[in-house]
Amino acid sequence: MKLAAVKKIEGTITLKSGLHIGSGDMEMHIGGTDSPVVKHPHTLEPYIPGSSLKGKVRSLLEMESGLMVHTGGDVVSGKTLEVEAVKNDSDLRAKCEAILKVFGSSGSDIEDETCFGPTRVSFADCYLDDKWKKHAIDNRWFLTEVKSENVIDRIKGTAEHPRFIERVPEGTKFRLLVTFKVLQEGDEELFENVLLKGLKLLEMDALGGSGSRGYGRIAFEFDEKVMDDNFKELNLF
Repeated sequence: MKLAAVKKIEGTITLKSGLHIGSGDMEMHIGGTDSPVVKHPHTLEPYIPGSSLKGKVRSLLEMESGLMVHTGGDVVSGKTLEVEAVKNDSDLRAKCEAILKVFGSSGSDIEDETCFGPTRVSFADCYLDDKWKKHAIDNRWFLTEVKSENVIDRIKGTAEHPRFIERVPEGTKFRLLVTFKVLQEGDEELFENVLLKGLKLLEMDALGGSGSRGYGRIAFEFDEKVMDDNFKELNLF
């Protein structure tokens, strides 16, 4: 096994609805929001952490593979290969191995990882697109918005428990960079059949919090035209 190539996916993520990826800041501020978005500590500009992209893409692939029911709610790992239902099903086992090769597994949960090797994919943090940011500054657009939410009493019909959620507005553009290491025969197929499929699943679902309430709809546009055309024509279901 050796590094034969590094494939890149470069492009743009465009928000189709407000995005909320929380910062984890639990400190209360007078007049502040209940749940702020993650921001760069120096520029205070919102960004999309690579960990958020990688985690959501992986979870969607695990859900689509049918492996989730065999993990007890845990992340698919080397231990999943030892579950009887997976061990005795060649299709499930192949899907499990593909996910572990692309996204990695813990060195403590499997005795022999030589067939998997290092994690193939790396997701970079996604910062504001320079051209879009200049346009936003020229037009004096806010980089975040605060959305008020509440709970409706089903009997009284009144709003209760107001909360204020910070979001990155619809239309905001971020730069995307994903790299994929080709280490052995078959990795090219993993790039096409696992990674790109996972990105398509994410585009069909949502990123960040409150996806069921309309948050986090995104669209990918890749710089490489052939890849972008193939991605747009990708039909999973």
